[in-house]
Amino acid sequence: MNIPEFDLVRLINTIFRPEPGERIAVFIDLPKLQDVRGWKFLDDQELTTQRIAYEVFYQGLLNHKTELPFASVGFYAYEPTGGSNLDLPETVLTPDGRTLNLVKDVLSHLDLVLYLSTYSATAPLTALAKKIAFRGATMHGCNETILRSGLAKNYDEVSAKAERFRKALTRSDDAVVEFETLGQKYRLTLELGRQEAQKSHGLCRTPGEIANLPAGEIYWVPTGARGQFPMKLKEDGTLALMEVAEGRIFKATLLHGNQASVDRAQALFQSDPATGSIGELGIGTQVLPFANADIQDEKILGTMHVATGRDDHLGGPIDASKFKNPRNATHEDILFAPHKTPEIKLNGLWMHKDSQEVLLIQDYQPTDFVKRVAI
Repeated sequence: MNIPEFDLVRLINTIFRPEPGERIAVFIDLPKLQDVRGWKFLDDQELTTQRIAYEVFYQGLLNHKTELPFASVGFYAYEPTGGSNLDLPETVLTPDGRTLNLVKDVLSHLDLVLYLSTYSATAPLTALAKKIAFRGATMHGCNETILRSGLAKNYDEVSAKAERFRKALTRSDDAVVEFETLGQKYRLTLELGRQEAQKSHGLCRTPGEIANLPAGEIYWVPTGARGQFPMKLKEDGTLALMEVAEGRIFKATLLHGNQASVDRAQALFQSDPATGSIGELGIGTQVLPFANADIQDEKILGTMHVATGRDDHLGGPIDASKFKNPRNATHEDILFAPHKTPEIKLNGLWMHKDSQEVLLIQDYQPTDFVKRVAI
């Protein structure tokens, strides 16, 4: 695994191609918002992502003014949203204690933003970037492994590899995934409608674009979905079987673990149906170490994920307005990877295109076809 040393200047220049005089800012979320005052949050050893935001990105930008000649480098904190891709709070707090309006006072005066937070801000930030015409990157859950591997890659090469993979699989008819757990096999079919495959490749050089870093993934917003798939619930590791029809999960049943956890999932799908919408199929394209953080692990060759809920940031039709409760308007990645879901075998992921079937992943390993295309 050939990965260079992390280089902030290379990363920023490659991804954004910034112009002299542009304005940039780093954003974090804090469980105790007032701890941004005087950088008090740095005393909390649990806040790994926030510390990296300050020490590596904010201080790095200030210390490399010759190579990265930004007109200004800002730092802001906000209250955690509490869920993946929920709308951002209206205000932020500065290290000197000022409360500012996020859009009017801050984003409207920036060219570049870097969000290093607990929860993903990609969907709401993408919507804002399209309106205000800034660009940026989200790096939620960033840790030391990610910093020294996924963020150390040459993103021109990451982009080129993702494009090769995208071209090989674009305009596919559907994808079929076979899972196995507790001695039973289940199949999920995702209709792709011969749409153009999309890529998360890291390069973000046009106003209105937001990159999700580390990058290295191709994805689709399925036009439909049907079948069954096992899911390991985040709250306690309970295994549930998700029944899918007409593009969404409509029923959850217990396979192993806690019935109450499955009941809560079922109640959510029933009370707010948009939460069960299958909004993404993603396939990793990078050779990286597992970081125990989905933001990187879902970009690794041999892994795949589906996502439920909001998909407007991916070009899909489900935005926050489609949810009965705004607090449910999340985009939830369901990652299948050997370290995260060892109880679930990934027997195979097949793509169908032009009356041909291609096996892409088997037992969490990329097939020879994938290796020829993506490595």
